[in-house]
Amino acid sequence: MDLLNTLVEKGLRRELPTREEALAVLATSDDELLDVVAAAGKVRRQWFGRRVKLNYLVNLKSGLCPEDCSYCSQRLGSKAEILKYTWLKPEEASQAAAAGVAGGAKRVCLVASGRGPTDRDVDRVGKTIAAIKEQNEGIEVCACLGLLSDGQAEKLRDAGADAYNHNLNTSEATYGQITKTHTYADRVDTVQKAHAAGLSACSGLIAGMGESDEDLVDVVYSLRELDSDSVPVNFLIPFEGTPLAKEWNLTPQRCLRILAMVRFVCPDVEVRIAGGREVHLRSMQPLALNIANSIFLGDYLTSEGQAGQADLDMIADAGFEVEGAGTTTLPAHRADIAAAAAASHGGGMCGSSAGSAAGASAGGCGSACGGCSGHGEAPAAERTPVAERTPAADGAAAPAQAPAGEVRSELVAVRRRGAGTDVAPNA
Repeated sequence: MDLLNTLVEKGLRRELPTREEALAVLATSDDELLDVVAAAGKVRRQWFGRRVKLNYLVNLKSGLCPEDCSYCSQRLGSKAEILKYTWLKPEEASQAAAAGVAGGAKRVCLVASGRGPTDRDVDRVGKTIAAIKEQNEGIEVCACLGLLSDGQAEKLRDAGADAYNHNLNTSEATYGQITKTHTYADRVDTVQKAHAAGLSACSGLIAGMGESDEDLVDVVYSLRELDSDSVPVNFLIPFEGTPLAKEWNLTPQRCLRILAMVRFVCPDVEVRIAGGREVHLRSMQPLALNIANSIFLGDYLTSEGQAGQADLDMIADAGFEVEGAGTTTLPAHRADIAAAAAASHGGGMCGSSAGSAAGASAGGCGSACGGCSGHGEAPAAERTPVAERTPAADGAAAPAQAPAGEVRSELVAVRRRGAGTDVAPNA
């Protein structure tokens, strides 16, 4: 296809595709899917080889959130039967993180529900970062605490944080239809605060909420403009007890096209398959590794992932290798910019995770959850209506694949282990 040849050439040059080209990727047919994956794979291998970066989530504070994000199991008024607990102690969080590090995770992502941290919360997280880094030399730490106030990004940087995550989730035009308690501009402001402080700005999106192709392209172009170093791509997990419980709009093929579009628009940044990969990619997860160069190991914030060992086996069986702690994730041209940004803010940042300077010629996109469950939604007016949920019979075998819109409630498992419980984490 001329389209794919053009996109590969642009990706190898770090050149931004046109919006029409990005939309055309999402419109490709199933017959063209393997060609799309192969083309995106050429761009991925140019900048990241066959390395897969592993990240591990630690939920510092679960549930009890005052925000109304429609996609989130921890939202105000959520009836999802998730774990709810207040702040983990630094030693508890460090112990939880150790499970992920032992499984090969290179970055630990510390997440707390809520609108945003108080200064006391930032100090608390700073002590947690210190505890984790004391026990795990060379580990990267990313904080995800919601909206930041002035000076808080600098405090996190000084405490040893390498990165800050805050997702845009969806397009600016539709954001107000998924959340009323804060704005799209608030989220952009937080990403910019993290970037300005010299943290690696991490920001991504959520797909599968009935959004249009134009919405997906809009948010990915916005992420490139923000020039973050990593882009987590979440696929909505429709939790019971949330407004989007019946939003099942994804197929594995659709997920692969979305990942490919992100890779073409953001060729040289860390594209991470985040929440929902097991639910929506299912048996096609290994194929997605040809596009993305990063995944979360094991469980998510409020939902179970596949076993950590299964993740490692999948990576090896697909012919990829786990990225080691001594390897710089970003390609050299971005890593050099990152090192300069870190130095200008007093150093103290890991060379493999430091943020790139705003306006770098490479462009870029942004990693994990936006301060809540790590999964998202789209405008109510554009959601595809689906049939009423019918729970699968106990013991009944689920079909290997279901058409978009068909409810797959048996695929969603609420997390009951790891941080905040007495049960060993899944890593």
